[in-house]
Amino acid sequence: MTKLRSEQFGPKLLLKVFGAAFFAYLFLGFMLLPCLNTLASIFNTTNAAGERDPLAVIRFFFAGNMGSYVWNSLKLAVCLVVTVNVVGVSIVLLTEYFDIRGAGILRLGYMTTLIYSGVALVTGYLFLYDNNGILTTLLVNAFPGMNPNWFSGFNAVLFTMTFACTSNHMLFLRNAIRGIDYNTVEAARNMGAKPFKVLWKVVFPTLIPTMFSLTVMTFITGLCAMSAPTLLGYDSINPEIVRLAGSSSADEAFPQARAALLSIILAMFTIVLLTILSSYERKGHYLSVSKTKAKLQKQKITNPVYNVLAHIYAYVLFVIYMIPVVMIILFSFQTYGAIRMKKLDVTQWTLINFFGSQDYEYLTSRGTYKTRKGSISGLFANEATLGGIKLSFVLSAIAAALACVIVVVACNYIFKNRSKKSGVALEYSLLFPWLLPTILICYSYRVYFNSEDVWYVGGSNLYYAEHVRLLIIIAYTVVRLPFSLRMIKAAFYAIDEELEDAARNMGAGGLTTFLKVKLPIILPSVLAVFALNFNTLFTEYDMSATFASSYGTSYAMVIQSMCAEEGLYGYNVNASGRRCASTVFIMIVSGIILYLVYGVGARDLGERLEIRDRRRKRWEKLQSRFKKQPALKTDH
Repeated sequence: MTKLRSEQFGPKLLLKVFGAAFFAYLFLGFMLLPCLNTLASIFNTTNAAGERDPLAVIRFFFAGNMGSYVWNSLKLAVCLVVTVNVVGVSIVLLTEYFDIRGAGILRLGYMTTLIYSGVALVTGYLFLYDNNGILTTLLVNAFPGMNPNWFSGFNAVLFTMTFACTSNHMLFLRNAIRGIDYNTVEAARNMGAKPFKVLWKVVFPTLIPTMFSLTVMTFITGLCAMSAPTLLGYDSINPEIVRLAGSSSADEAFPQARAALLSIILAMFTIVLLTILSSYERKGHYLSVSKTKAKLQKQKITNPVYNVLAHIYAYVLFVIYMIPVVMIILFSFQTYGAIRMKKLDVTQWTLINFFGSQDYEYLTSRGTYKTRKGSISGLFANEATLGGIKLSFVLSAIAAALACVIVVVACNYIFKNRSKKSGVALEYSLLFPWLLPTILICYSYRVYFNSEDVWYVGGSNLYYAEHVRLLIIIAYTVVRLPFSLRMIKAAFYAIDEELEDAARNMGAGGLTTFLKVKLPIILPSVLAVFALNFNTLFTEYDMSATFASSYGTSYAMVIQSMCAEEGLYGYNVNASGRRCASTVFIMIVSGIILYLVYGVGARDLGERLEIRDRRRKRWEKLQSRFKKQPALKTDH
């Protein structure tokens, strides 16, 4: 009896109590209370007499133009569902299902949106289609009556986001098509079904679950769009929330409460959509396939007219995807004069947009020449861009690592207590941020922690001065928790329970078993999630714009504001060139990370051993050639 009591009230129990209390502290302080505070702020507004008027914001919503922001976001989300699915499905079919010449090159072009997105991607499209963009200038010269400001507002945002949001299709729908059992396709063909009937009756039904998930994700993306509406001048919810968050009651009527109301409206839409998605997934949609699964073989388009049209359509999309990438890369090596004129000049090649600096001499209004020292500076020589890179790198790396560590520890607990309520409660708590728009979480943090009365953080104002960097790290971490949980939890299923039993039988404790047995198995997946988290956060704009502060200016914010003062008083003369160089730098960093994750990291042990064996044989063959050469000369 004494031994039983000592086990119940020993260090393990204290550790469990401390862990539960600490988790409750984090969940309440950094997930629940800030959002509840935002909700309460809607009904705490006061009128001109200083009296509380709980319905003031609601009346303002129906009487003012706030409803137009909601309608604009809904219109964009609905239209994106159609356009993104049409383009996304077609590019996957063209590269994975149909036999199209040059499919490998086409695939690379369609996947360019994976290596640059957000502000960098919109910048690339502006470079081409803005009122003085390259293609717009060519079109205006060819058609003088054309409106040079055509690329703005809803149409520009829809066009840009249609091609930006197909990256999910290239990742998830591509895998779904590759997983189709070719035996079912072949059986339908043997029964006399034509290729497009097989596609409609056999292939598409297997893709419905993936398509449903992608549709919901696309709708939420359009609803919560930030970068494209901000840069292309479209009045939607997220840019308005950020604008109101930086306003005051001296400028307009209760801006903070209006921002809170828009955030809550976004949250309601997101919760409803994710609830529908979860309900659909719980139904379990399965397809019966043969016991011996056959790899999908590409289908030839037998009709010559359809075949030609499919090839034309494929390469037109390829051009649309590739032109911004190619032009940004080319102009990143041009002087500021060539970039300003939007004309490629073979005599104007330079590396100044990346490295080094130059002085700039210009004519003042008084008719005298003035020189600005170092006004023409490269990406890695400019203090603002270099500071943004360093800050974003550090904040993103810390947040990505924290999210992985928290989820790994949580998953270990969830799998140990999968039949207990505590494990289920922990899992749903970590998925809680998925129910809320990112902008709501960040806005709630900005308002709630912009005070010295929050005892959760020791009475410190986390929005003040350099403290905002800690607030950004917390927001980054919280937002990436649901994604990290879904990915790392899948890796835990690969752990054989017999290995744990063997370790326990050999006397290993829980911590030793985790470090020596479990962690090495899941480590590749954890590193992959870390890389993807870092890739997303490094170029993130929405959250950092909400936390707008001179102490928290991220790399994406520097890129966005880089051209605002270009050439003003002789400063930042080559800001456009440096912005192109920044986009190229983002492509390189993102490309390397994606290659490590989906290239090297995706290979299993057998593939790695096979590659190593091929390299060894190639090296031995090369050595044998060098050894034979002297012998041949001697015989001769």
